[in-house]
Amino acid sequence: MTSTPAIIINDTTLRDGEQSAGVSFSLEEKIEIARRLEALGVPELEIGIPAMGEKEREEIKILAELGLKTRLMVWARMRREDLAGCVGLGVHYVNLSIPVSDQQLAGKLGRDRKHVLATIHNCVREARDMGFAVCIGMEDASRADQDFLCTVAETAQQAGAVRIRYADTVGIMEPFRLAERIKRLRAATDLAIEMHAHDDLGLATANTLAAAVAGATHVNTTVNGLGERAGNAALEEVVLGLHQLHGLDTGIDLSNFLPLSEKVEAASGEPLGWRKSLVGKRVFSHEAGIHVDGLLKDPANYQGVDPALVGRRHQLILGKHSGSRAVIEVYERLGIALSQPQAHCLLALIRQFVNRYKRTPEASELAGFYSGLYPGSAAIPNTLLN
Repeated sequence: MTSTPAIIINDTTLRDGEQSAGVSFSLEEKIEIARRLEALGVPELEIGIPAMGEKEREEIKILAELGLKTRLMVWARMRREDLAGCVGLGVHYVNLSIPVSDQQLAGKLGRDRKHVLATIHNCVREARDMGFAVCIGMEDASRADQDFLCTVAETAQQAGAVRIRYADTVGIMEPFRLAERIKRLRAATDLAIEMHAHDDLGLATANTLAAAVAGATHVNTTVNGLGERAGNAALEEVVLGLHQLHGLDTGIDLSNFLPLSEKVEAASGEPLGWRKSLVGKRVFSHEAGIHVDGLLKDPANYQGVDPALVGRRHQLILGKHSGSRAVIEVYERLGIALSQPQAHCLLALIRQFVNRYKRTPEASELAGFYSGLYPGSAAIPNTLLN
């Protein structure tokens, strides 16, 4: 019998991820992303916004008909017309979102706190009567009055909601303050608590981990950290962070994550930075001589995260800061055994190349350096140069 994960991941790549400016997934892309997320063991997916129109509703329905093992949720404003659009799509969970900060209540809705509580009371009951399990999305919770948030949670529970979502909508929170706020909510309600973090200050993952440790039961993520503005908490960072730093299980296996990461990157049309944690092209690469020497002796010397956990492996980069040990290792992988003096000679050529072209040499160029210095030597097999 499978145990219940300590923290439930609700991945919103297909909702908040697609809300990134300029991003639009095709139906085929949505289907592949959903299936790959399921294959990793992600237990919940937020898959769209029915109020966007008939095309969106039809695609949500098609995703629901795939027979995925994951629980499916849709996002809606806390309005009767939005709720009505969620009916008949084949999903069981609905997130009903409403602003809870005085800033958004006055500046966006022109309403007050009493309106929020009355709307929750009415809409949650209607959603329950329609057969939905309801999560209350507390929009802009990070700028809301904390006493009022506790009242919102109490009202939501009395109306029949099963979960509240603490949304750091504009990404202004930091982990220590957030942990205290989640602890207070945890003490005030029996509802499940879900954290929704944005990365405007680069703290989405840190805030998500803090929320989980402080008592949140669910957390929102997106593949590669895709999302509005600076993005959301990245699925890969949150899963490994929870497991490696806090010993919290999510039931998700990221060893085959790379194809999903690449699919979302291509579908979004937004290339990942080379230094993006865990999935960037260069994040498991090593050039500095002292690092490479230590890594080759024992990966634990310079490995905080095992790249195999996300289907990656270490890459040795030859450049300005390389040492002879790295040159010997790279050429050995190309089928050439070098002496120490040969490595020193080749390192000089490599440094000249990098200074001139601002990139590491390709395997074919390394072969050219070798044959130029040592003409008549055995050629590097073509299979190793590809």
